[in-house]
Amino acid sequence: MEHAFRGQAQQLSTQFFRYFVVGGVAFGVDFALLYLLTELAGLYYLFSASLAFMAGIAVNYALSISWVFKHRSIDNRVHEFALFAVIGVLGLAFNAALMWLFTELAGLHYLESKMVAAVLIFLFNFGARKALLFSVGAGGKKSTPQQSNA
Repeated sequence: MEHAFRGQAQQLSTQFFRYFVVGGVAFGVDFALLYLLTELAGLYYLFSASLAFMAGIAVNYALSISWVFKHRSIDNRVHEFALFAVIGVLGLAFNAALMWLFTELAGLHYLESKMVAAVLIFLFNFGARKALLFSVGAGGKKSTPQQSNA
């Protein structure tokens, strides 16, 4: 029994590490676009943040299904991405609220606000996506995509 829990813990820690890497890549896309759209294109920072965040969601989804999560709870990829995006939109709402709070009320620069918000959104997104989309018990489905777990 102890071995089963150790295996689950190792799998969770591997997933968390991989999601951390994927989150870093997605954050890089998000952060770069936020800067470019705000500073170079002259868009309002919260509008830029929304566009950049959506690009980050697309990157995160592609990398999550190809490298992070072994189990997929939903057979239909359109439905899976829709739920992935809904979680992302909730994260986007939290992101905008936190950025506004840290920028407008706490007086941080919008890029500093983004970094603080990103940590909190990362934890929310991993937990929600793991529980709702990529757990054996979430949808009862136990299939695995073609990937290595190394």
